[in-house]
Parts: sequence; C-alpha cells; structure tokens
Amino acid sequence: MTAQQTALELTQAIRKAQAAPVFDPRFASLEKSTFSQASSPTSGLTYYDLEAGAKLLFPVLTPLRNSIPRVSGRGGVQAAWRAVTAINSTGLRIGVSGGNRGAVAAVTTKDYVATYKGIGIETNADFEAQFAGQNFDDVRALAAQIGLEALMIGEEAMLLGGNTSMSLGVTATPTLAASASGGALATGTWSVICVALTLDGLMNSSVATGVQASISRANADSSSDVFGGGAAQKSANATVSVTGPSGSVTATVAAKTGAFGYAWYWGAAGSEVLGAITTVNSVAITAAATGTQTAASLPAADWSANSLAFDGLLTQALLPGSGAMVNVQPTGVAGAGTPLTSDGAGGIVEIEAVLKANWDLYRLSPDEVWVSSQEANNISKKILAGGATGAQRFIFDTKQDAIGGGVMVTTYKNKYSLAGAKSLDIKIHPNMPAGTMLFLTRKLPYPLANVGNVIQVRTRQDYYQIEWPLRARRYEYGVYADEVLQHFFPPSMSVITNIGNG
Repeated sequence: MTAQQTALELTQAIRKAQAAPVFDPRFASLEKSTFSQASSPTSGLTYYDLEAGAKLLFPVLTPLRNSIPRVSGRGGVQAAWRAVTAINSTGLRIGVSGGNRGAVAAVTTKDYVATYKGIGIETNADFEAQFAGQNFDDVRALAAQIGLEALMIGEEAMLLGGNTSMSLGVTATPTLAASASGGALATGTWSVICVALTLDGLMNSSVATGVQASISRANADSSSDVFGGGAAQKSANATVSVTGPSGSVTATVAAKTGAFGYAWYWGAAGSEVLGAITTVNSVAITAAATGTQTAASLPAADWSANSLAFDGLLTQALLPGSGAMVNVQPTGVAGAGTPLTSDGAGGIVEIEAVLKANWDLYRLSPDEVWVSSQEANNISKKILAGGATGAQRFIFDTKQDAIGGGVMVTTYKNKYSLAGAKSLDIKIHPNMPAGTMLFLTRKLPYPLANVGNVIQVRTRQDYYQIEWPLRARRYEYGVYADEVLQHFFPPSMSVITNIGNG
C-alpha cells in the first residue's frame, strides 16, 4: 500500500467517525463546553465593549446668542439710552423769504431703559460618581460643561421671547359652535376654558404635563423663587349643547398680543381637562380631552410675566408703543386659522406688506426673518406654487442622469430698498413657535446714527463659573452671567403671528 493510499483511507475513516458521534456515557461530559458566550453583556467571562467618554446627544443651537454682539456694561442697575426718533417732526416747509430766518424744527426724542438680570444654572457630581467614572469620563468636567451649555440654551430662548414687561391679563372667553358631526363627542353640555401662553409658557407646556402658571423653584442654596411660568389668567368658561355620538365643537378666542399659544380645557362644567395646545386662537374639539391637568387647578391670576427674565426680541417688538409693525392673522377657519397667502407672482402677501411698511415708514429693508420649521415649509410651498405668472427661474444641475428631490426657499427678494432688490435671509430658529415670524434689521441705513450694534447683549458680568466650597461629599458648580438685551430701534423689527398651518 502506498503512502497516498494510506492517507486516503485515514481521511475516509475520520469522516466516518465524525458522521457517527460516540454516545458512550463515559464521554457525555465532553459534549458540553467548559465556557460559552454569555447571554447578557454584563454576565459571564465576557469583555464589556464600552467606548470611553459619554456621547453628548443633545442639540446646543443658539443662533441669536452666537450672532448678537456682547458688550461690557459700566455698573448700575439698568442700561439706559436716549434716541432722537424724528427731526422736523411737524413737517415745516423749508422755503424762506428774503432777509428772514426759517422756522425752528421740532425734534422727537425717546428714553429707553433695560434692567439687568442675572441668569444661571447649577450642576453637581458626588464623590462616588467621580470614583466610578475613572478611566471612562471626567465627571466633574462634564458637569461644568453641561451647566454652561444648559445656560446658553436657556439664554437663547430668553433672547428670543423673554418676558418681564408684558402681562397678558385675563384670557378672553371662548366663542363656541357645536355640530352633530365631525367628531366623537357624546350628547350633553360641554364647557370650554382657554389660557393664553407666552413663548416661555408654550415651550414648557404639553397636554401630558400640563401648563405651568405660578412656579415656585427650590434653589441649590435652599432659597426659593416664585415667578410666572408664562400663563395668562384663565378665561371664564363657555358652554354649548352637543348632539352625539358624533358631535364636535369649535372654539375661538380673541387673539391676544404677546400670546404665542393657547391651552384649551374642556369637559363638564367645573371639570374641564386640558385637551389641546394650539399656536392659533382657535381649536376643533372632536373627542374627550386626554390630559390630566384640570382648569380648576390653575390659579385665578395672571402669571404670564417672569420677574427673573429680561425682555427678548419678540417682547420688545410687541410692547405697546414700540413702533414695531405687528400683524396678527385673522381667526379664519376655527381650528385651522389663516395661513400665509401666495400673491401669484412668486411672493407672499403678508411678507410683502411687512417689507413695504418697513420702507414706507422708516426707509428700512430687513436683513433676516426668523421662522419655525412649519413656516419655512409653508413659505417654500407658497412661493413654488405661486402660479404661472411667478417670476421664477430654476436651474437644475444633474450628474449621471440623477437629480435630488426637495426644494427649500432660503431667501426672499425684497424689492423695497434704496440700493435695489435685496435678499432677505429666511432662517429657522429652534425656539420660534409655529405660526410666528420675526423680521430683523441688523444695520440702520441712517448716516451718523451713532449706533454701532442695533442689537446687543450688555453685560455687567459675562459668563463666569463658581466651584462652591464643599458642604457635602459632592462637587457643586454654578455657571452665571449678568446681562440684558438692548435693541436700540425696536421699530426696525416686525412680527407676523397667529399664522395658520397651510
């Protein structure tokens, strides 16, 4: 027998043995593995493949804070300035007769005041957290970083819609209309109550968690603060009879300047429950409310203003006497509101009205308009569907017969400008409520205006961090600033609000 034949017979014998495993009980223990892969990542002799460093998966979007200049104050309790807002305000003619002097021009002035406010937030890390985090992350540094980022996020919302000066008062009583169709309301008398909300109130409210009215906050030093959570005083209730079982109700209230949302409570009189929060002054009620907060639990007082905040851009524009242009969309269809309107020529009626008024009244051409994602989408749709007469040109750049879908309008052509057509930048703000648009002019075209920054944050003390003395087995950090937002010419802002989605 050759070596080749011997090797072939050995291979065949091995294959035969593998095909017929041994079942002798003496070898039973050899059928089990000494070690096997654990069914859990935290049990057995397995490596835990955890990447060092916690992933910080939260957005820190602060476009206004990033773009508004910050300047140092010089002490005091408030920033104050005076402005000349009109010259020859009585419209004197300038012609003069021979040898005589002209008439004396009248000048209009105005005083402005902005009170400094402290802002801050605290974080901490106990000793055990620091010990446990070794070789994974620096927990103390992470606590300090998160505090700064949280402060910036809160500051951004305050720069946009902080409200210390504008109280909303009592919300108007709703006007109701019932239908025997369109919903699932049972036969009976339904009662509705409404609460108007500021931007702060809208941002921190939901049907699930309720509306925040009076806030009593416990602080890190065992002190406490009481301030408004952004809710106006609730309305009186309105009632309507409904024929079920497919009944529905529409409710509207008079739009309130300074309100960016409306919380709606409905049910039996005295037992109204939160069921919807809208960004227009109406709601369509088609089913029983799903929230848990009752209208009866809200205080009978106005808690819309926050004494610990400074006035943001929206509030400064909406304050009575600001001179800013404010357009409130009509109520329209209850529950839907009145959306923006295409002018059929590649533009939008409401935006054109704002731009024209800015030029006619103040010879201004806004630089940017801040919108929500809803309005950004609606603006694009209105312009792209402007009709056959729209003055539009689209250039498609294709490669390998491929084209990407989706079109976004990022600028709007403003025809009201001394220098000719000017681009108005359309920018999405993370805190801008749906149904609201804010127009800003960053540079005044007036010669020798003595205004370096139209908008600026004036600080008595810019960001600073404190590591507090140990009072327990934890490291405690505070991040603070002391500042106020100055807008030297509020008439250069414009607001469109109560815009329906569509």
